[in-house]
Amino acid sequence: MLKYSLLSCLLVFSLGACAESKKDKVPDDMEITDTTKTEKATFGAGCFWCTEAQFQQLDGVLKVESGYAGGTVPNPSYEAVCTGTTGHAEVTQITYDPSKITYEALLEAFWLSHDPTQLNRQGNDVGTQYRSVIFYHNEDQHKKAEFYKKKVQESGAYDKPIVTEISPLPTFYKAEDYHQNYYNQNGSQPYCTFVIKPKLDKFKKAFKDHLKKD
Repeated sequence: MLKYSLLSCLLVFSLGACAESKKDKVPDDMEITDTTKTEKATFGAGCFWCTEAQFQQLDGVLKVESGYAGGTVPNPSYEAVCTGTTGHAEVTQITYDPSKITYEALLEAFWLSHDPTQLNRQGNDVGTQYRSVIFYHNEDQHKKAEFYKKKVQESGAYDKPIVTEISPLPTFYKAEDYHQNYYNQNGSQPYCTFVIKPKLDKFKKAFKDHLKKD
């Protein structure tokens, strides 16, 4: 169980002010020019359809790709990953502009996007492919992930121990095309309506001052 007030007091990051979007649908790929300085972050927080839709909302996030990482089978298919035998987690790889949003801010969004105390599951999605995991791209990300995991745990924001894995990024495999921008393309489907939308609404409320403009 998340005690949000404790977590929000602990994690005070500079996201940059912007107005709240009135639409759920935010383009996945914003314009990235040759002069845009970008960095990447990779998180696993349950079903990537959910986390993709959430991170797409944040100002400074330029692109979100759903994919697989952390397994032993090269070029895994969705069907293979769903068996839980390949070792991969469903992840989202986020390309962002660090002048607009920090890695610390993305970590805050990560903690709030799912329940990091659930081992190898998120709600009714059960299996190692749904594990909570931070795949860091460099040592700076590693240190920040470990530091804030410890701080969040010590804050008492969660009633149970945080089980989030923190590991170096292995090969990232982009998921099949039909998984990309899934919520925006399939918003009327039951899973989107009854699972993704409530999570997205809660996420947008928590980050209402930090969403992309219309």
